Amino acid sequence: MKRRYFLQTAGLTALGSASAFAQPQQKDDLIRWKMVTAWPKNLPGPGVSANQLAERIRVMSAGRLDIKVYAAGELVPPFEVFDAVSAGTAEMGHAAAHYWAGKTPAASFFAGIPFGMTANEMNAWLYHGGGLALWREVYEPFGLIPMPAGNAGMQMAGWYRKQITSIKDFKGLKIRIAGLGGEVLRRLGAVPVTMPPGEVFTALHTGTLDAAEFVGPYTDLPLGLYKVAKIYYTPGWNDPGSPLECTINKVAFEKLPGDLQAVVTNACQAVNNDLLAALTAGNAVALQSLVDEYGVKLSYLPDTVLSILKEKTGQVLADIAQKDPTTGRVYTAYQQFAAQVAGWTSVSEFVYLKTRQAQVDG
Repeated sequence: MKRRYFLQTAGLTALGSASAFAQPQQKDDLIRWKMVTAWPKNLPGPGVSANQLAERIRVMSAGRLDIKVYAAGELVPPFEVFDAVSAGTAEMGHAAAHYWAGKTPAASFFAGIPFGMTANEMNAWLYHGGGLALWREVYEPFGLIPMPAGNAGMQMAGWYRKQITSIKDFKGLKIRIAGLGGEVLRRLGAVPVTMPPGEVFTALHTGTLDAAEFVGPYTDLPLGLYKVAKIYYTPGWNDPGSPLECTINKVAFEKLPGDLQAVVTNACQAVNNDLLAALTAGNAVALQSLVDEYGVKLSYLPDTVLSILKEKTGQVLADIAQKDPTTGRVYTAYQQFAAQVAGWTSVSEFVYLKTRQAQVDG
């Protein structure tokens, strides 16, 4: 297992070497923050990414900004991260924006959108297409500053205890799924459940859940979901490129000197890029292990099912856009950029990947 999770510690090892050059400041100059997360402690992918973010900030600030990371439940429950940072209970949080759709529907557009933009496209929108400015506008009333802090990339459709052969198989299906994908399935008769990742194994084991979607092989493997649901479906139609978020209490951030504000901002962007690379490498190893060592059945959702899911997604997005003017503006901006960037993706990566696969198959 150590070989499979070399990526989990590689980034922290590199940071540890760099930290030898970070000389802590005098006690009076030290700023201590708390970071609360929605993830189990040291969970490969999201949990490790939160740890790396805190360590990067410590190293880059030469020890002036020290952040203690709290896993889900250690300081606050996983789905109270947003409120805790907003209230100042913690200065920083690490979670996913779609968890807060009940507080502001527009938050969903800064996480995974079913049949939406990929990780590369999402980063392009956030950093160079006006998406991050909109995200900060959405969180402004809550006293929060959001920053992308880790993209999981292309995800999987989830773990199932029975096969999906037609859209009718979703009727009555109890599935752990976050974000707008859950609303799509609800409209098709499923029973979506929002549940912290640390509780999913037990729920599948006891039959409280029939299926569960989380991230991908590298993150899902240590949760042990393969032990209680052997069918692993692809593609991740519901989450093709979901950023994780770092939320920062605005008052706390504005109290930082300018150089430390820059440290936090740049550390978030570094971790955002690094997690995508780490999961791309880790997923390849973990998927092979799941199939070859643990007997997981890798399955593909039928085209007829995907077609209906896509049609229903369009209806869900259009309905959410009507919730309030801000959500409507974010929806329009997202759709416009997605349509624009799709033109380039289609003539570049899409064509290339089709060609590469044809050569492999041939």
